[in-house]
Amino acid sequence: METIIKTKTWAIDQAHSEILFKVKHMMVSTVTGSFDEFKGSVTAPEAGFENAQIEFRALTNSINTRNTDRDQHLKSDDFFNAQEYPEMTFVSKSFTKQDDNTYQLLGDLTIRDVTKVVSLEVTHEGTAVDPYGQNKAGFEITGTINRKDFNLKWDAVTEAGSIVVSNEVRLVLNVQLVEN
Repeated sequence: METIIKTKTWAIDQAHSEILFKVKHMMVSTVTGSFDEFKGSVTAPEAGFENAQIEFRALTNSINTRNTDRDQHLKSDDFFNAQEYPEMTFVSKSFTKQDDNTYQLLGDLTIRDVTKVVSLEVTHEGTAVDPYGQNKAGFEITGTINRKDFNLKWDAVTEAGSIVVSNEVRLVLNVQLVEN
C-alpha cells in the first residue's frame, strides 16, 4: 500500500524577500546587486521542509545595481542578454536537512542557455503566523557560482593587471514564504 504524504504549498512573499548577488570589483571592493522581479514556489511535506520541491524564476531585465549604465551593461550580451534570455531559473533536485535549522539545496540553475547543478546552503530562520493569520517561513540561502560557467563572459583588466570583475559571484537570498 502506497503511503500518501500530505504537503503544503508556499509562495515567495516578494514584499519581504530579496535576491542579492555580490561581486568583487577591481578586486578591492564589492558591488551588490539584486533582481527586483521574481517568483517562486515550494511544495513541502506538512511535517517540515526536508525533501521540499523548489522552483524559482527571476527576470533578468529586473537587475538592479543602483547604477543605470552598469545595469544596461549587465542586461547586454556581455552578461545576461536579457532580451534573448528574459528569465533565469532554479529547480531543486534535493533539499536535505543537515541539522536543526540548516539544509543543503541542490538544483539546476539556468542562466542564458546554460544549466548547471549548484549547491546552496540554507538556514531556516523560523516559521510564524503573521497578524493576518498567514503562515510565514523565513530562509537565508547562500552560495557561490562562477559567472563564466553561465556564459556571463565579459572581461577587462586594469593597467596594473587587476581583474575588473571577479568570476566568483556570491549569492545571498533572504526569502520569506507564505503558505498558500
